[in-house]
Amino acid sequence: MFASVAVVFFALLILGIPIGFTLGIAGVVGLLLMGSGVGLLSMAPLQYFSGLDMFTLMAMPFFILAGELMNKAGITKRLVNFANVLVGHWRGGLAHANIIASVFFAGMTGAAVSDTAALGTMLIPAMVDDGYDVEFSASITAASSIIGPTIPPSNMMVIYGSLMNVSIAGLFAAGFLPGIVLAILLMIMSAYLSYKRGYPKGPKTTFKQKLVGTKDAIIPLLMPIIILGGILSGLFTPTEAASIAVLYALIIGFFVLKSITFKDLLPMLLKTAKITGSVFLIIGAASILSWVLAINQVPQAIAAFLLATTGNPKLILLMILILMLIVGMFMDIAAALIILGPILHPIAVGVGIAPIHFGIIMVLSLNIALMTPPVGACLFVACSISKISLARLSKAIFPFIIMEMLALFIVAYIPEISLFIPRLLGFA
Repeated sequence: MFASVAVVFFALLILGIPIGFTLGIAGVVGLLLMGSGVGLLSMAPLQYFSGLDMFTLMAMPFFILAGELMNKAGITKRLVNFANVLVGHWRGGLAHANIIASVFFAGMTGAAVSDTAALGTMLIPAMVDDGYDVEFSASITAASSIIGPTIPPSNMMVIYGSLMNVSIAGLFAAGFLPGIVLAILLMIMSAYLSYKRGYPKGPKTTFKQKLVGTKDAIIPLLMPIIILGGILSGLFTPTEAASIAVLYALIIGFFVLKSITFKDLLPMLLKTAKITGSVFLIIGAASILSWVLAINQVPQAIAAFLLATTGNPKLILLMILILMLIVGMFMDIAAALIILGPILHPIAVGVGIAPIHFGIIMVLSLNIALMTPPVGACLFVACSISKISLARLSKAIFPFIIMEMLALFIVAYIPEISLFIPRLLGFA
């Protein structure tokens, strides 16, 4: 049965059927192969809605809308200016500012594609005009964007925590240090390439410029402080925090910066609905397939195979990492998280990996897929902005992929990086 479902799934995927429909059809085929009764088929709609019936998932559309509002309000430009004030005078200063801006931007949207689009539209042309190669400009933008779903708030963490019954607040707390590790390694590679290729550095900023840049950045930087401070202190839940983020963004956009009007709201609401709808379609459809796999004990069979291959937890983790990196190259990362999560989570916990730590490992490894061909969404966005081919960008981004994989293995094999802050706050 499992072989037949796998054949249907990959056949539909190769034919280019959207991943949400592919998951649903494969799940229904699995139900048909299990029996011909109408009662069994009725599990499809039941599991579909059961997969979406989680209060914590409501946080996702709110975080998406908050990011849209803050971007429309002109926050992106303020963050880029502040990052440039901090590191623009270094060799390859705009590249470093790109990475630092992604760190700041991460605290607002938690979505890598939004990061690539927002920062890329502004920074890729600016870097090219300043003397950087267009391939380098596009690759550093795409590479740094995956810091977004690693540093909280993160939509991927919301999905993982909801499905695996792991504390979302704990996952948010665990994402800080891995995100910083990722940023540092990207900056090291960026510095190396900048010195090697003779990329420019900006003029040193005056004290007045630093003061102005810091003042302008206070408004956007308060948003993640309010959100994460409230969640980690227990003042409100992640879902309530997401709605507060929307309220904060509305107040800033309408009354403080006065850069948002009522006519701007409808397009942002429609975009939020489209993004949320596509993700929820995947979650619901994947729930059908996950139920079929669980009933037929496929997770247990995979666990038994891994444990029979080796009893060494480090080798099992290595096999899991390789599996997630390969799957992420060919599948939507939300779908991969939903399908692989219920299978790999029990295996990881069974060999002694903390649930929060494994959540960060899954999120980070699948995020790397956003910048790897052939289906890396951030690559396509960066190609569209920079007007270069996927082949050219894929070659240029390779050094940054190496650094991100290094970051993944460092985080995976040094659990304290992920668990230090959660343990400090009592989440782990």
